[in-house]
Amino acid sequence: MPNPDGRPPPWPFPAAQEITEVLEWRTDVLQSRAGEQRIALRSRPREIVTFQHRCDALGMARAAELVRAGFVGEWRVPLWHLAVQPTADVVQGAAEIAVDTTVADFRAGDGVVVAVDGREASIAEIAAVEADRLILVEPLGAQLPAAIVAALRVSIAPVRAGILSGPVEIARRRQNDGLVTATFLLRDAPDLSAPVMPTYLGRPVQTDPSLTRSPITASLRRAIEYVDNGFGPVVVEPLRDQLERGEAITLKAQGAAERWALRRWLWSLRGRQTSFWLPSWGRELQLRAAMTSGSTLMRVAPITDLAGYVGRAILLEMPSGLRFRTINAAVADGADHRLTLSSSLGEPVAIGTKVHFLTLLRSDADRVEIRHGAVASKVSVTIIQTGQ
Repeated sequence: MPNPDGRPPPWPFPAAQEITEVLEWRTDVLQSRAGEQRIALRSRPREIVTFQHRCDALGMARAAELVRAGFVGEWRVPLWHLAVQPTADVVQGAAEIAVDTTVADFRAGDGVVVAVDGREASIAEIAAVEADRLILVEPLGAQLPAAIVAALRVSIAPVRAGILSGPVEIARRRQNDGLVTATFLLRDAPDLSAPVMPTYLGRPVQTDPSLTRSPITASLRRAIEYVDNGFGPVVVEPLRDQLERGEAITLKAQGAAERWALRRWLWSLRGRQTSFWLPSWGRELQLRAAMTSGSTLMRVAPITDLAGYVGRAILLEMPSGLRFRTINAAVADGADHRLTLSSSLGEPVAIGTKVHFLTLLRSDADRVEIRHGAVASKVSVTIIQTGQ
């Protein structure tokens, strides 16, 4: 049921539990023996958010009546997983709110919710968005319980139009205590720009430090077919030339800026569409000798046959930063292997320098689920190796 002003009704309950955000793209992956082609069928993802609200008896009754009256209509949904705090106290009568708008999806012409002390939120309309403030259509009034409210007591979140994509569930623990769970499909997904990351050969390199604090599990496989006629030996026939390396990575983000950067990176993947470099962080190449600044020769402990090095990309953790190179050739040098890099590092390389393999990967799913907690956001992504 729309409001008297014609706008969809707000979903007024503050989220008190973990929020789940799902991003869904759609990609056709056409595989051949030597590679693959990826066709994007959805340029922007579908956004699905699930909220859990802790309510008393009155809140549960109100939720039931709101859904009963307007289940099939549009709602104005506060994006509590993008909530931020103002950078200055909020004042009644002010026509602006000082807040960092670069870490959330604030839009001119849309609404913003203002919640004090975690209570039910009120909506104000945004006239303009600047980097450090929101300019409002009308001055703040009934949204605040006092003339001046301290910034630490206030939460500010964007508002987006959405529809209920599933039944609203009410779990009554006691007569005056229960959980209301609602899932919304949001309208007008943003087209976020990719975060600034180091690049190599035109592809971004994922060097998020949260990766190094979480287990990275990997599986190696190859598409094959077992031929068994029942009378003779079993024959293995390869279906693709490329070895498929699958991994599961988990990333964590704490704070509004890190959460926004994580969402921008997930947006840049566009499901299974875009590839990126991922370091193994496994220190596979152990240097046997230091390198001079102009040298392209690297002596390492053997880990594979000579042909196995050629064409592999590597990452070196240098004191001045991360460096990326490609191995162009490999020869035996006594008990060691001597590798020829694509170019010199421009600075000496100490014998204890950490050197990791780089793998070109893409997401193996068009559906990504982010769990937003009170302290941090967490997402697990399954990825596979790709040659392009």
